[in-house]
Amino acid sequence: MGYFLQQLINGVPIAALYAILAFAYAVAFAVTRRADITVGALFAFSGQVFALFFYIAWQRYWLILPLCLLIGAVASLTYTGIAARLVAAHVLLPLKRSEAHAVIVGGYGVLIVLMEVARLASQTRPIWLPPFLNTPVALIDMEGVRATLTLIQIINTVILAVLLVACGYLLARSAWGRRWMAVRDDPLAAELCGTDSRRLFIEAFCSAALLSAIAGILLTSYYGTMDFGAGLMFGLKVVMLGALGGYSSPLRSAAGGAALGMSETLWTAFGPATMRDVVIFSGLVFILAMTRRETHS
Repeated sequence: MGYFLQQLINGVPIAALYAILAFAYAVAFAVTRRADITVGALFAFSGQVFALFFYIAWQRYWLILPLCLLIGAVASLTYTGIAARLVAAHVLLPLKRSEAHAVIVGGYGVLIVLMEVARLASQTRPIWLPPFLNTPVALIDMEGVRATLTLIQIINTVILAVLLVACGYLLARSAWGRRWMAVRDDPLAAELCGTDSRRLFIEAFCSAALLSAIAGILLTSYYGTMDFGAGLMFGLKVVMLGALGGYSSPLRSAAGGAALGMSETLWTAFGPATMRDVVIFSGLVFILAMTRRETHS
């Protein structure tokens, strides 16, 4: 029983991470209506930039840990924001009205470019952060049952949960959220009512990239490193979650992401870890096939 409770608690930070990534993808997908992996690519890119600038501040300038973390986070958000703006305006927007396959190819091109930029900047070597905030905190401690999370897991989960609630509220209540819903439902009608759909497209994608960058920074802080293989896998899973949740409801996609994160954790705890991704992808494909709705004109 204690082991099962520990695994449930271990799944909470991963569930929060998948939830925010699925939410971010749904926000972008609502206006692009094209499946692409650029959200996952920017997620991985942000983590690598964070680790690189942390390493420079820590190893070359011998700055204190909080300042190194701040420098890494600011650099990550800045460079990811610039990359997202360029990708949205010069890659995805021109391809938006083309065939869906063109967006997929463009997304892979973005992935390769970002991967090579990060690889060259880090001189083709993995960068690891020193462990910090790894003190265990007992969340359940009674009758011989003890379940813990580290301080950084708790902090990351709280940040992601607050961010998800705040973004969900702003999307539902703000003027920008109403414009986003208008473009999501009918871009042409939104244009006739005075909404610049091209500008909102860029803003939505950059907002999704910002959420992904924050998630990348938090994940890198916990695991100590980031590689593009992980970013690609996260991106592919989030694409499938976005298709499952539907572009009209980022919160529903976030709930699906949380369920996926918890499922992955439990499978790793009780099943063969080498089969985890195979089982997860197979399950997602099966659910998509069973819930797909055909549309007829």
